[in-house]
Amino acid sequence: MKLIFKIIIFNLILTNYLLAVNFEGKFEQGAFILGKTEPNSKVKIDNKNVKVTDDGYFAFGLGRDRKTDLLIEILKDEKLEIIQKKVLKRVYKIQRIDGLEKKHVTPPPEVYERIKKDNKLISKARSLNSSNNFFKEKFIYPIDKYIITGVYGSQRILNGEPRRPHYGVDFHAPEGTPVKAMMDGTVILSENDMYFTGGTIIFDHGHGISTLYMHMKSIDVKLGQKVKKGEIVGELGKSGRATGPHLDIRLNWFDIKLDPMSILKK
Repeated sequence: MKLIFKIIIFNLILTNYLLAVNFEGKFEQGAFILGKTEPNSKVKIDNKNVKVTDDGYFAFGLGRDRKTDLLIEILKDEKLEIIQKKVLKRVYKIQRIDGLEKKHVTPPPEVYERIKKDNKLISKARSLNSSNNFFKEKFIYPIDKYIITGVYGSQRILNGEPRRPHYGVDFHAPEGTPVKAMMDGTVILSENDMYFTGGTIIFDHGHGISTLYMHMKSIDVKLGQKVKKGEIVGELGKSGRATGPHLDIRLNWFDIKLDPMSILKK
C-alpha cells in the first residue's frame, strides 16, 4: 500500500514538473500571448524556435484569421512537453466610411514605388529578433485622454469598396497631444513622412514583439534610441493617409499582426 502511494506521489510530482508552464493572454485570433516556463528550456511555436529569456519568459501571437489549433513544444533536460491549444474565433466589426477623397481610397500609380520603399523599411524593422525582454512587463496606454474610433480586425468599406482589415487601434485626440512610449524599447524605425502612415515610429520590445505608431505630427526620438515606458516620443497628428487627428497603434510578432488591446488589457 505504501509503495502504491509513493508511486502516485512520484507521478504527481513528475506531472507537475512537465506542466511547469504558464500563459497570460486569451488563446483567440489576434492575441498576444506571454509564456513562462523554466529557465534554460527550449520552446517551439508551430515548429518554429522562439527565444526564451534567462528567467524563462517567451512571447508569440496569433493572427487575425487563424483557423488551426496552436502547437507548443517545450524541451527541458530531455523531457518534452507538447501542448495543443484551440484558437477561439472572433467576430469583427464592419466599418463604413463614405465621402472620402479618391486619394484616400486608391493611391495614384505615381506613388507605388514610394509605398514599396516604405513597406520594405517597415518589414525589415519587424523582422528583428533581438534579445530585449521588455515585452514581459505591463504596457501602458500611449495617451491619457482619447476616444477609440477604430478597432483591430474591423473590415473597412471606403466609399463602398471593401478594403483590407484594420490591424490597429485608433485613438482620437486633439492634434498635438503628447504621445508616450507604451513600453521600454529601442527605436528601430523613425520616419517623418511615409505615404500611408505619415510620421511613423517602430519600437522593438524583444523577441520579435514590436509596436508601431502612425500619423504623428512630430517625432522626438531617433533611430537606435533607447526609450523608457511613459517617455514622450512625439505628438499626435494627422499625417499620411489620415482623415483627421488620431494615433493608430499596431502590434506585431514579426510579420503577424496582433490586436494592441491584448497587451493593454493584460
